[in-house]
Amino acid sequence: MKFLVLLMLLQSCNYFTFKSNEREAVARVNDTYLYKDDLLKIFNSDLSKQDSILLANSYINNWVKQQLLLSKAQINLEDSQFDFEALVKKYREDLYINSYKEAVVKQYLDYEITPEDIDKFYIENSQNFKLNEELVKLKYIKIGKNLINKNELIKLFESSKKKDLDTLQAREIFLKAHHLNDSIWVKLSELYSKVPILKDIDKQELLKKDNFVKKEDSLSLYLVKIKNVLNRNDVAPKSYITPSIKQMILHQRKLQLLKNIEETLIEDAQNKKQFEIY
Repeated sequence: MKFLVLLMLLQSCNYFTFKSNEREAVARVNDTYLYKDDLLKIFNSDLSKQDSILLANSYINNWVKQQLLLSKAQINLEDSQFDFEALVKKYREDLYINSYKEAVVKQYLDYEITPEDIDKFYIENSQNFKLNEELVKLKYIKIGKNLINKNELIKLFESSKKKDLDTLQAREIFLKAHHLNDSIWVKLSELYSKVPILKDIDKQELLKKDNFVKKEDSLSLYLVKIKNVLNRNDVAPKSYITPSIKQMILHQRKLQLLKNIEETLIEDAQNKKQFEIY
């Protein structure tokens, strides 16, 4: 299905400037028309003449298909028209109400969350923060087996001195992959995705505090130092779930704010005798 009705509109540089006092149809489906000025909203000044033609024709084709489907649906689902109207009415009401609630939340919600807020929430809800998988603090590197300075990198990795770790970090160009920040918790699944060769090790053997693992394949050498481990069903550390705690606090505040708004709205309406329940 192709429409060439727009070609006549492209005879000048302002080929999509229509006269405001005219409504010339470009397509019709039964008694419904699509007019030239309806197309104005789909164009911008960056479009070339050819791109504008393609865009307009695509829009017209889609409009025709939609109108044909709507017409067929209205005929075949005539008995359901009342249900549809009720659904549309309910959707419109919900749209208004939810938009109002979002505006209220945006204006009045307290978004500031202090460390004290996080501590209080974590203490009161710690038993709800059980881990569903193991967490580890670790560092690891992946290097080429035939790398010239391999032994130097291994020595730097094995060292517990900060200056050696900084030196290793400065030599990251020689590392195929690495994670050197052993102060943050990492999911075991993420470790497996980064270092798949570790899946060959028994999990209980791997997840030991202060465990050192050295593995290699045909091309690479892997060094892994496990600093600490938390097991499944342990309480998640506060540092790990702080982002989630912040979201929970905001959600609680939002619910309480909306509840307060609704109660105030009802109380105010009662005082003004704006409603009655019979």
